[in-house]
Amino acid sequence: MNYYQKNRNPHNQQPAEEITRVRMPKGREVLGIVDTRLGFGKSRVICSDGKTRICRVPGHLRQRLWVRPDYIVIVEPWEFEGDAKGDIIFIYTENQANWLRRNGYLKSLGKDEF
Repeated sequence: MNYYQKNRNPHNQQPAEEITRVRMPKGREVLGIVDTRLGFGKSRVICSDGKTRICRVPGHLRQRLWVRPDYIVIVEPWEFEGDAKGDIIFIYTENQANWLRRNGYLKSLGKDEF
């Protein structure tokens, strides 16, 4: 091994992980797929309840959650203007998203590739 292979960042490497438990939406939370990034920390998300919301990542999660298009997320609608706005509170990994697809949780989102 040379120097660069030995000192790689372990967070960039994605080993095949075993799925033990997948976090599901609770209460008012809904599943969603990130459609586009709008800038200023906001994204357009297509939610499983049939609504499209402008969502942001709350401040205490901003450094940990990096949102990209086509990510599967959990959205918590706001109490005020909840039909149009919400917060992204969880992002599923690729293996967790595949589990959701196989078990039919993403059928209500209406995208063809899911």
